[in-house]
Amino acid sequence: MLLTELRRHRLQQSEWLLRAGVRLTDDHRVFTGEDGSSAYPSSLTRSFRLFLRRHGLPQIRFHDLRHSHATHLLAAGVHPKIAQERLGYSNIGITLDTYSHVLPGMQEDAVAKVDAAIQAALNKTKTK
Repeated sequence: MLLTELRRHRLQQSEWLLRAGVRLTDDHRVFTGEDGSSAYPSSLTRSFRLFLRRHGLPQIRFHDLRHSHATHLLAAGVHPKIAQERLGYSNIGITLDTYSHVLPGMQEDAVAKVDAAIQAALNKTKTK
């Protein structure tokens, strides 16, 4: 659904730019002015706040969406390297340092997996 919406937006953006005499390229960002120029971050923030208000949603920072996305990825068991790549961090250490609060259950999970593997190996030798 999100991909469909982004494609729709990109097509609409291309039409707007053509009317302004500008051809859409891969260098254009998702959020631009009508002439293809980069949008000011404050205008995106303002639009986001207005959207939240209009729809009766809690007032959060736009950046909180990024943090929530990362938190949900890691809580769902997505490998931290994948989260790092999606967030655009230069190295995995930043991701792990920033979101380590989401990962406390991973130690217990690791122990349980190792224990299960050892038990399976022991059971295998007993049956031979």
